[in-house]
Amino acid sequence: MIYNLTDTFFVAQTQNANLVAGITICTPLFSMMIALGDMFGLGGSSAISRLLGQRKYDVAGRVNSFCFYAALVMGVIVTICLFVFKQQVLGLLGVSQETYRYAAIYYQIMAAAGILIIVSLVPINTLRTEGLATQFMIGTASGTVFKIFLDPLFIFGFHLGAAGAALATVVGYLITDSILIAYTVRRARYIHINPHKMHIPGAEVKDVFMIGIPASVTNFMTMLGTALMNNFLIKYGADKVAGFGIATKVETIVTMVLVGFCFGSQALIGYNYGARNKERLKKIIQFDILVNAGFAFIIALGLIAIAPWLCGLFMKDQNVVHAASYMLRWFLTTTPFIGISLVFTTMFQSVNQPLDAFIMSISRQGFIFTIVIFIVASVMGYQGVIVSQPIADVITACIGLLLYWREFGPRGKVIQNW
Repeated sequence: MIYNLTDTFFVAQTQNANLVAGITICTPLFSMMIALGDMFGLGGSSAISRLLGQRKYDVAGRVNSFCFYAALVMGVIVTICLFVFKQQVLGLLGVSQETYRYAAIYYQIMAAAGILIIVSLVPINTLRTEGLATQFMIGTASGTVFKIFLDPLFIFGFHLGAAGAALATVVGYLITDSILIAYTVRRARYIHINPHKMHIPGAEVKDVFMIGIPASVTNFMTMLGTALMNNFLIKYGADKVAGFGIATKVETIVTMVLVGFCFGSQALIGYNYGARNKERLKKIIQFDILVNAGFAFIIALGLIAIAPWLCGLFMKDQNVVHAASYMLRWFLTTTPFIGISLVFTTMFQSVNQPLDAFIMSISRQGFIFTIVIFIVASVMGYQGVIVSQPIADVITACIGLLLYWREFGPRGKVIQNW
């Protein structure tokens, strides 16, 4: 969250709406890389948690090595493809004549960083399966702290603009990867990245992808949702796209904390599901929902009250500030529903329910959002573009509740199987 927030904040200090819009347009690129890394990071951590619960320690370690090197290969392929199809991808992201020069330079450096970002998602997720949450936090926080210092240095000190923001991200991820890999090698008891032990049975490969693909789809849908919003907003001017970039970064303060709570519960859910501890599993899920919805409601109220002031920290252009604060208030109204949806999405990933996880993954910023924005925007114009995401949030949470009741209700499939 801080990676994207600091990029937008320091770039916005240039007071150049086209520059901010250019960075915002490239945000889906970052989501895509996270999505591809999550295929192996979340898919691997879900499988490893269940294997540890079943005391299959050797297989758990092999799964981690498989995921690490598969992510490395994926990173190389993605980097090559992004450079080969640069013009086509920028066109799909919604680049305009005014924003092209800023978006293009940011895009090129982020494309080169694809390997670092994608690979990082494996140790970020799998270290937590052994309870090494502190070590995971040290690794990610260290890279973030360096980025916070490097952003203003590169952007203003070296006058690199968008390139400076992207380079700071590259250095931050390089530091994060180095620390997390070192912890995996030196501190982990069961997981490893031994290239000689990365071969795993076909059943375990299937297990990783059955959860990893729906998990990655969630971030692909984030990419799609952001790109759709950019394309719908660009017709109303670069200041609206810049405002959207600021609003989403502030909203991310809430949503990424919610994601953190969900990730924190994943290892517990997977372990207790593997151990078939039904009562503890249901209590963890209920507590997760209570924490996520309650936290989202409280923090959203506070941010709604100070929305204009928060957005004003980024830029002085009142058109951008007004657009950002107006969007932010609408986005924050449904954050409790986002929290509930995230709980169900990560829970289904953890208990090996790939179909339900896939349905949740494609809903909020994907299938449901796409339908809503085309319908509502055609009826209400600019206002319809803004309210489409909150409407999709409510619908997705309702879908999650129905799926949860089907699986974990008194006559649920999971309960009956046990």
